[in-house]
Amino acid sequence: MNNEYQAIIIGAGAAGLMCAITAAKRGRKVLLLDHSNKIGKKILMSGGGRCNFTNYSIEPENYLSTNPHFCKSALTRYNQWDFISLVEKYAIEYFDKGQGELFCKTNSKAIRDLLQSECQKNAVKIQLKTSIKEININKDGEGFILQTTSGSDSSSDLDSYACHSLVVATGGLSIPTMGATGFGYDIATQFGHQIITTAPALSPLTFDKKWLEKTKQLPGNSLQIRVTCDGQSFLDAMLFTHKGLSGPAILQISSYWKPGKPLLINLLPELEVLKWLTENKQNRKDILLKTLLATKFSQAIAEYLCSDIGLNIKLKQLEIGDLKKIEKRLTEWTVYPAGFEGYRVAEVTIGGINTDEISSKTFESSKQKGLYFIGEVLDVTGHLGGYNFQWAWASGHAAGLVI
Repeated sequence: MNNEYQAIIIGAGAAGLMCAITAAKRGRKVLLLDHSNKIGKKILMSGGGRCNFTNYSIEPENYLSTNPHFCKSALTRYNQWDFISLVEKYAIEYFDKGQGELFCKTNSKAIRDLLQSECQKNAVKIQLKTSIKEININKDGEGFILQTTSGSDSSSDLDSYACHSLVVATGGLSIPTMGATGFGYDIATQFGHQIITTAPALSPLTFDKKWLEKTKQLPGNSLQIRVTCDGQSFLDAMLFTHKGLSGPAILQISSYWKPGKPLLINLLPELEVLKWLTENKQNRKDILLKTLLATKFSQAIAEYLCSDIGLNIKLKQLEIGDLKKIEKRLTEWTVYPAGFEGYRVAEVTIGGINTDEISSKTFESSKQKGLYFIGEVLDVTGHLGGYNFQWAWASGHAAGLVI
């Protein structure tokens, strides 16, 4: 059969591209299939168009999974410095945004082009606009036969491809406009794998109509906060939106938030608030509370807080009980989100294929010889800040060494 390969990889995203490159460098004959019209679509739109491709500090604690140990092997064997070396080999300029988050100085296309160039150098065949219609095990029990259609006409004749190793790198459900589907989970289910319940992660959170009515003057306002939920805490920016809350701090905590649970938000995380209030009461006793708050917040937020607290009097009129009430409101603002804004805007998907059924060294299925799963399709989800890309590089590299 002319369409016979040693390895076929489904999904031309970050993990699939890295896997294809690694395998092809070993001399393997590799075919990379994707239903999209271009490779690396999520790479191109990530990081505001600058691709936060990794982080200086990559630790297992930066990942969520029902098996927290699963990610350790791959992240150790292909670490952030390995990918940084590849970026530097291509003379791509990058910068640290401030918390070890590495972005391209130009745009995301530089990372996509790097991966495409590596594929070309190592003779990876890439076939786009291809839909997988059926996957079967070879008659002899070794390898796979894929039935596919090309282009937009799903009624066209089927093309067959054979391979010894099949890698699923189809990603999760996030950002369906980029082509995300649950196809990888369907393949896993076909071969007997368990799927850990999925949900949007790194997603803005929404609030009910009553809360939105109270905060209708706040969309567009941002501030530095510390947000806590389920024992996790993040210090970063929060943004008020027309639907609820967003910004890096909210995206981070969304991976831990469950419906019905509260968020505890410190609006002045780097200030001893009671001391600050007391000193101002002594030294600026004739100013209004709103005026004082406006030195730390925007005018709109200061007005909202005074209304919510139910106080807008001169500081000299505040009793110690009032000061403690204000302090609690500013440092322990408790809010109950209504839900996630959804997969449409979520950066990644939490949950996925149960890693207890996957080798942490090779990423081969324990259910089917020759079948591999890598990247976001697995139940491994990174924090915001380049961690999910590093997981893609590491898991893709690990599978690429053995297929």
